[in-house]
Parts: sequence; structure tokens; C-alpha cells
Amino acid sequence: MTAARAHRIVVPRRGGPDVLQWVAMDMPEPGPGDVRVRVEAAGVSAYDVMLRGHWFPGLPPMPYTPGEDFVGIVDKVGARVSGFAVGQRVGGWTFGDAGGYAEYLCRPAADLVAVPDALDPVTACALIVNYLTASLALHQASKVCEGERLLVQGAGGGLGSALLQLGRDAGLQTFGGDATSKQAQIRADGAAPIDYQSEFVVARTRALTGGGADVVIDLVGGARQLLRSWRSLRPGGRLLMLGMAGTLESGTWIILPSLMLLGIFSVWPGGRRIAKGPGMEDYPRANPDWYRNTLSELFRKALAGQLQPHIAHKLPLRDAAEAHAMLERGAVAGKIMLITGDRAAA
Repeated sequence: MTAARAHRIVVPRRGGPDVLQWVAMDMPEPGPGDVRVRVEAAGVSAYDVMLRGHWFPGLPPMPYTPGEDFVGIVDKVGARVSGFAVGQRVGGWTFGDAGGYAEYLCRPAADLVAVPDALDPVTACALIVNYLTASLALHQASKVCEGERLLVQGAGGGLGSALLQLGRDAGLQTFGGDATSKQAQIRADGAAPIDYQSEFVVARTRALTGGGADVVIDLVGGARQLLRSWRSLRPGGRLLMLGMAGTLESGTWIILPSLMLLGIFSVWPGGRRIAKGPGMEDYPRANPDWYRNTLSELFRKALAGQLQPHIAHKLPLRDAAEAHAMLERGAVAGKIMLITGDRAAA
């Protein structure tokens, strides 16, 4: 009897988008406590692109399948699984294990959260990593308070949009810095745009906020960018570096100067400070109730129309290389989604 086969994207070696391969492999089988999911949608992130193209400590060994967030239908349950049934829609994060760019994958049942039937799976998937990260950054790391002024640098991407929307939901005054082409999306997220291509970011921020932001969350990185973010703070403000999207354009050499500058800022006089707190690398795993409850609440708010993730492009799963190339070109506003089956053919 021939074993069932399923496709996935595989990264066999470091390199450009062209290294991504569409490979048929044996159907994964769920072990005890696991659930097999037929994937409907998988998210593409700058993190996926960085892992593919560069070496970082703790990376998955080669070959591996990228992808951190996914939504799909329960296809099979392993022994000792309760609370999930075949045919149920679920979503989840892979907790840094990757593996989401696949037609089928197996995950521990504890990592899965039920998705409301009426919520589109692509929308649900776009909420998972970006909005969980944004919630953690705003509430646990930056400790925002209602009425404060929030500036997001790199606000036009999926995570930037999540920060603006959840900031608005928390009662913050929101401002978003990004390129000219992303200003419309920033306005749609309820924020005042700051165009770093045509405006002096620090002066414009101080003018719009009446003296500077209370919180700046920088998704871009790089010494020059971080210095602008630091100078955009008012006395007593907090800076959180949440990403290094600048590596997509400038390369990983910007990482060390960025970290060195953050170290200088941490002892800089004047009352401004570096925000520190738990990160996605450990907090959700250590706090599973927070993970499941927060994700369920995000699904509920999206279903009610309170959160509206921006989907930049929907591509068939096998076209993951084109999705990575799009991100590297830097003109993406929102999140790119990979879709499977009938959805990919539509």
C-alpha cells in the first residue's frame, strides 16, 4: 500500500528566495497529544526571510520548513487528545519551531486554539504572530497607559499595523512612521502618518505629539534609525526595539551597532529609557493561558470588526519563493499569506 504524500516548502541551505523548494513528503502522523492539521493559510514574515537568508544562533537545522503561524482544519487526532475534533478549524503558532509552510502539519494540542466558524481562515492566521507580539510589546514590555502617545517606526507592515490597531484599542494616540506608499494604510489603522522619505521624523513627531512620544516601538533597527526613535521620545518616554526589518535591505551588519547603541541609551541621562520585558521567544510557552486567552480574544475582536488585519497578497503555498522576494523588495503593506487547496485555486 502506497503511503499518503503531502507537500511542504523546504529550505535546504541558506540563500535567496530561489532556495525554497516545493517537496512531496510522507504524510505526518500525530503522536500522543498531537493533532494533525490540514493547513488552509500560513503567514509569511520578515522573520522567515531572515532565517532563510542568514545564520542566527538557535536556528532550525537544515533542511527545515519555514512558517510560524497557520490556520487549518483538524484532520486527525493522536492519543490522549481532548477538546478537538476532526473537521474543526484551529489556529496556532509554532513556538519558534517553524513548519507552517505545509499542506499538513502536526502540533501539540496545547498549542492550538479554536477559530470561530464565521471567521475567515486567512484573516484569523494574519492575527496570530503579529497581534500576539503586538499585545506583548504594548502591555507587558512597554506598559502603555490610556491616553499616551505611541509612535511605531515601520508601521506599514503586518506587525506595525497590529501595533497601531491594538494601540488604538487600548486608548492610545497613535502615530506611524513609514514610506510614502504606506501612508494610506497607516491612516486606515487610525494613526497619523509620518513619512520618513519626505519629512524630518524627529521634528515631525515632536510637532504632532506636542513634545515627543511616550512610547516608540522600532521595528526597523539600525543605529541611525534607533537614534531617530530615541530623539523622538519626550522626557520619561520608553523605546522598545521590536524588530530588525532593516536587515532585509541593509544586511545583518546593522545588528551589532544597534545593540551597542541600545546599551548606550540604557545609561543615557535625561529620563528616557529602554523598555524591557518578556518576548515571544519564551513568554507564550511559559504562560499558556495568556497565549490561548489572548489569541481567542483576538479572534473574537476580529469577528466583531474591531481588528482588521491588512492582507497584502494571497499566494499559493507553492509560490512561497515569490512571497519572500516581495518582502525583500520592501514594498509590502500588510501581511503576505500562503494559501492551499481550493483557496489557492480561486
